[in-house]
Amino acid sequence: MTSVLDRELTFEEYLAYDDGTDYRYALVDGRLVRMNPPRGRHGKIIRFLNEQLQLAVKKATQPWVPCWDTGVRTKKKTVRIPDLLVITREQEDAIDDISAVLETPPLLIVEVVSPGSESAERDYENKRQEYEALQVPEYWVVDPVAMKVTVYLLEGDRYQTQEYVGDRLIQSLLFPMLVLTAQQVLQS
Repeated sequence: MTSVLDRELTFEEYLAYDDGTDYRYALVDGRLVRMNPPRGRHGKIIRFLNEQLQLAVKKATQPWVPCWDTGVRTKKKTVRIPDLLVITREQEDAIDDISAVLETPPLLIVEVVSPGSESAERDYENKRQEYEALQVPEYWVVDPVAMKVTVYLLEGDRYQTQEYVGDRLIQSLLFPMLVLTAQQVLQS
């Protein structure tokens, strides 16, 4: 990740920023960071999980919405754009006519690790710390390089970690009826 401007932006400047391109940017400690398009496998995993979460939401009969391209403000000058998240209908309605950046914690965030140590460190450490501080109840890191799915469940104000590999069923507090293995996710 490389910053694209030589100065820091405020949150408000970030929301108004438009460079006339179709590039997407996260804001990390006041710096715009261009997000590269996901690789093919990355996109397949996101599409598969989105389908599975859509079905799980229907079964749960909850007013929840799986989505992507929605930012999450995690610090004063940091906005992450997760690969996939689940939000409430109220959160979705709150961003109808404004930039799609939540300032309240989503119910679930999913990040898919891209090849390279920088992505792994960002997903396993930086984002985990930010999502934990924001009190996101459930955070998944899908790692096709290490062939595992790590689920962080908020207990009190700290994440408890479970790793899933092979045909082990992923345990979700948000979706207890979800029947999904790490292998199914990683080979989607």
